[in-house]
Amino acid sequence: MESLANGLSDRTREMSVSRIVVALAGGYLLLSFIAPAMMAEGTVPELSGRANAMDYATDGGWGNQDHGEDSDMGHDQSMHGGTFSWTNLNPAWAFVYGFGDLNCHQKHERSWEINGNQMPVCTRDVGIFLGLAIGAALFGWRGLNRWTIRDSFLSVFPDARLESIYLADRRMLAMLAIICIGLVPMAADGFTQMSTEYESTNPLRVLTGIAAGTVVGWWFSAALCARTKYFDDDPSSVLLPANARLTIK
Repeated sequence: MESLANGLSDRTREMSVSRIVVALAGGYLLLSFIAPAMMAEGTVPELSGRANAMDYATDGGWGNQDHGEDSDMGHDQSMHGGTFSWTNLNPAWAFVYGFGDLNCHQKHERSWEINGNQMPVCTRDVGIFLGLAIGAALFGWRGLNRWTIRDSFLSVFPDARLESIYLADRRMLAMLAIICIGLVPMAADGFTQMSTEYESTNPLRVLTGIAAGTVVGWWFSAALCARTKYFDDDPSSVLLPANARLTIK
C-alpha cells in the first residue's frame, strides 16, 4: 500500500476525476460556442431572462413577454428580435440553450453573439466554465488524495512550499484564503454592479469568472478524490509535508 499511502505512484483516481470534470465543464463550454455558430443566422435573438428559471422554453414563456425596457429583469422581447423557444431546436442545441436558460440570466448586453445568435450563457459563465476545466486539470496534473479535502486541495503545491503551513497547522486557513482569492473578485464585481450604477465589462466578467471557476473546479476535484478507504482507514499512513501526521480525535 506504499504507493497509495504517499499518493505518488498511483494517481489513477485523481486523473480520472479530473478528466470527467474537464470533459463536463469544457464540453459544455465548447458546445456553447458551436451551437450558435452552427444554427442559421438570427435563430437566437437578444435575450434577457432570470437565473435559476426557465424563461425561454416555449413561445409563451416568461422571457418572451414584454416586461418593459427599464425592468430590473427581462425586457420587451418583441423589440429584441421576437420570440425564442429552445424546445423548437434539435435535441443537442436544445440541451445547450435549455441548460443556459435554467442557470444563467442570459442578458444580451452581457453575452457574446456568434453568427447573429446570442450564446446560451453570459460572459461571466463562459469564464466560470473555463475556470472549472482549468481547476480540475490543475488537480489532475498534481493533486493527490491525502485523506482530507484541505490536504488534498493543497497537494497541488510542492511539499517544500507547504512546510511552514503544516508546521503552523494553517492548512484550513490556507485553503480558504486561496478560495477567497478566486471568489472575491467576482463577488465584488457582481455585487457592486447590482447595488450601484457601476456596470462591469465583458472582459472583466470573463476574467473574474475564470478565477472563481478555477478554485471551485480545484476544490470540487479534491473533494471527490479525498477518500479514506485507500489508506485502509489508517490516518497514520498518509504522508504529509513537514512529516506531519493525521490523527483521529
